[in-house]
Amino acid sequence: MNTKTTAIYKNGIGVKTFLMAILFSGLAYGFYRGIQDNYLAEIVKITEFERGIVEFFREIPGLMLVFILAAMYRFSETKVFKIGTAVMLAGSVGLLLLDSSKAMVILCMVIFSSGEHIVMPIKSSMSLSLAKASKGGASLGVTSSINHGGNIIGYLAVTGLFLLFPHIGIQKGSVTGFKFVFLITTVLLILSTLIAFAMQDRGVAVRRSRIYFNKKFTKYYMLEVFYGARKQIFLTFAPYVLILFYGADTSVIAFLLAICAGFGMVLSPLIGRLVDHLGYRTIMIADTLILIVVCFFYGFAHRLFPKDIAFIIVCINFVLDSIISLASMATNVYVQDLSSSPEELTATITTGISVNHLISVMIALLGGLIWQKLGIEVLFTLSALLGLANTLFAMTIKKPEKKLQ
Repeated sequence: MNTKTTAIYKNGIGVKTFLMAILFSGLAYGFYRGIQDNYLAEIVKITEFERGIVEFFREIPGLMLVFILAAMYRFSETKVFKIGTAVMLAGSVGLLLLDSSKAMVILCMVIFSSGEHIVMPIKSSMSLSLAKASKGGASLGVTSSINHGGNIIGYLAVTGLFLLFPHIGIQKGSVTGFKFVFLITTVLLILSTLIAFAMQDRGVAVRRSRIYFNKKFTKYYMLEVFYGARKQIFLTFAPYVLILFYGADTSVIAFLLAICAGFGMVLSPLIGRLVDHLGYRTIMIADTLILIVVCFFYGFAHRLFPKDIAFIIVCINFVLDSIISLASMATNVYVQDLSSSPEELTATITTGISVNHLISVMIALLGGLIWQKLGIEVLFTLSALLGLANTLFAMTIKKPEKKLQ
């Protein structure tokens, strides 16, 4: 490890192997996410209303996460990380080998999502546990930066491939191009899984509560409710607005995702350090205030500008939302400050993700219906209001006196 990395992480631990597994899974996710929405729209023929239904099922593993992890209470954090990576691989194999019917695609996406959600809290808690005292934000920033680095390569590769495909006889709307990308995703996840399984199991099994609620984390749970709702609107419907409303093809969506990942790779360590220096409260408030502006232009740009100009503005907003979403790491540092043990930290982050997804699955269903019946203006106005509520709630946070070392 270089000097800068050594200053962040504890000595004598397998940080390199952990970060390599993150890199390859990030690469795989870049290919997978780069084609996901266009695959659903062009091949599976999912409408805007059905997109909400797909997301409802895809987010079920997040809602059930506390129960999934509770079933693995005998396993160490490292072993759970390995299992999650392998489950992502299983979902990718299904998307590659099985047909493109709606039911089969949704099933495979749910399997992939299960692995993704299993890894999510473990990745955060392992990053925090590997860090030296008062370097939690910096550690999360490094992990996020490496993950985004993998994403960016995957997204740019998808952009290049879908620009190349017509020149080698693979036309737009053909399933062949999408299946080729799923093949690359699968190979990368095989590598990530092999690297993860090479990691030594560290620590003892963490006994995870099925549902862990503690009064001192009440504000954290509420922040996760607001964040889950506004995140879901953008995650589910922002790409679909670009595809169905503005006609963006796979290469455009993947290129925008590459730009987002590029900013994420560069800015994640900076935001991590800002969390450490300015405090999570300041970062949370700034994040949601910017979100309100982003929501306004996302919902109303087409009414204020010609369609080609509106498309550019919406693309910029797509990138801005990705940047401000990086500030979500502040809530994990907030939980670390409140937690009295690593076990409580992991249990609380896991419960927070499930709380987050409880509102997410509801928003996924309602969002598609709101778009279909009332329009994108109402959908993104709702997201702005949720952001405002998040801001007001974040203002009530005070830094606790005790911090987990």
